Amino acid sequence: MRLTRFSDIGLRVLMYLAKDTRTSPVTVAEVAQQFDVPHNHLVKVVGTLAKMGWIDAMRGRNGGIRLAADPAVLGVGSILRVLEGDDEVIDCAGIGCRLSGDCRVRHVLREGVEAFYKALDAYTLAEVVSGNTGEQIVRMHKRFLAEKLEAA
Repeated sequence: MRLTRFSDIGLRVLMYLAKDTRTSPVTVAEVAQQFDVPHNHLVKVVGTLAKMGWIDAMRGRNGGIRLAADPAVLGVGSILRVLEGDDEVIDCAGIGCRLSGDCRVRHVLREGVEAFYKALDAYTLAEVVSGNTGEQIVRMHKRFLAEKLEAA
């Protein structure tokens, strides 16, 4: 199974925000720059994350985004279930498959996807941003702030 770009970006945004210690919110432009993601696409992802209550999104001059959910409780499987949606791995009806009435492939694939999510349910956002991953994110924050100061 391969995650959509939407889910990939959403997970990275949550990871980035989970390690941010600033009092001011992170701008969407900062995240877009850090992950080399088109601003418009990121806005859509941020909208979904805010709708789920995982982040707070504030508009305006001093606006930005910040993590609203507890990373120690927010499960990676739960995040990806929402971001990936309920689409089937295989589209039997869409291709007009003649086996769709008697074929077990769809059921087997559904089981596989659920096993995938169940394995991810064992991990929280806090766990995936611990160790070297978290340290790298902190370095990203520091590098961004240093570049911002140099430019000013």
